[in-house]
Amino acid sequence: MNGLGGLNRAPNGVVLGLVQLALPVIETRADIARQTERIVAMVAKARRNMATLDLVVFPEYALHGLSMDVRDEVTCDLDGPEVAAMRRACVDNKVWGCFSIMERNPGGMPWNSGLIVSDTGEIKLYYRKMHPWVPVEPWEPGDLGIPVIEGPRGVKLALIICHDGMFPEMAREAAYRGAEVMLRTAGYTAPIRDAWRFTNQSNAFCNLMVTASVCMCGSDGTFDSMGEAMVCNFDGAIIAHGTSGRADEIITAEVRPDLVREARVHWGVENNPYQFGHRGYSAVAGGATDCPYTYMHDLAAGRYRLPWEAEVKVTDGTGCGLPPPRGLLKAAE
Repeated sequence: MNGLGGLNRAPNGVVLGLVQLALPVIETRADIARQTERIVAMVAKARRNMATLDLVVFPEYALHGLSMDVRDEVTCDLDGPEVAAMRRACVDNKVWGCFSIMERNPGGMPWNSGLIVSDTGEIKLYYRKMHPWVPVEPWEPGDLGIPVIEGPRGVKLALIICHDGMFPEMAREAAYRGAEVMLRTAGYTAPIRDAWRFTNQSNAFCNLMVTASVCMCGSDGTFDSMGEAMVCNFDGAIIAHGTSGRADEIITAEVRPDLVREARVHWGVENNPYQFGHRGYSAVAGGATDCPYTYMHDLAAGRYRLPWEAEVKVTDGTGCGLPPPRGLLKAAE
């Protein structure tokens, strides 16, 4: 049930538009400027296409393309003209927007950053990708955690980026912090299609949370991105799915955060977010609340080490043509 893609929005519904944006070729600052204009135009198209639209979501690499270029020539700043144009587009079209930039990082490698902007042009959510797609991506790992905000019509929103969604801990953290809808923006190409689909579904079901995910689409002459916009309900069922592979198609769906809240309160069987921290509550009052997971203790203590760690062959990006890592992670400013 998705209100015919949002055409018939329920009183408690939130309508999402996922843009399977055509994959660009970006080499110069002029290319960045032209692509910014395309994104602004697509915000307007999304609004014209769906009068009930609450939030339009653009994929990772929407502005940058898949070049992995780290030059200042093609990276952006939060207070730069590209972000300013995106913010104006949200105001002009009276819609919230989710955008992607490769953010300049003085003294370090760029961050792969995501923004959610309100219909008044305010940056409500700012996130740095925590798990770059190594060894291919050169971005510095994010250091701001997973923020959760109140979005349009009161929905609790989180944003993760692409490879982040392959780590179940990311979706669980978003849910633990209250997210009812988790966005996942990506630039993935066709070899990842099956993993993309089942992780989007499992992230939704395991956390009683709606997931809304979208990739870039089409070819830049080297890479072929897959589109594959997906909206999955909190029971794991697919509400909407862009299977045509058509670039610039906008996949829309109505989601129901009120039903997410209801399930989290009333479900007994498979109320996984609650039961994770209350193991065996039918036998033990309140359930066991300890942490029996070795990897969590080791990660928190800074001693995470796999049994096969010494045998891992790929531990930097040099095999993909990237330079050796520069140094340790910088602290958040």
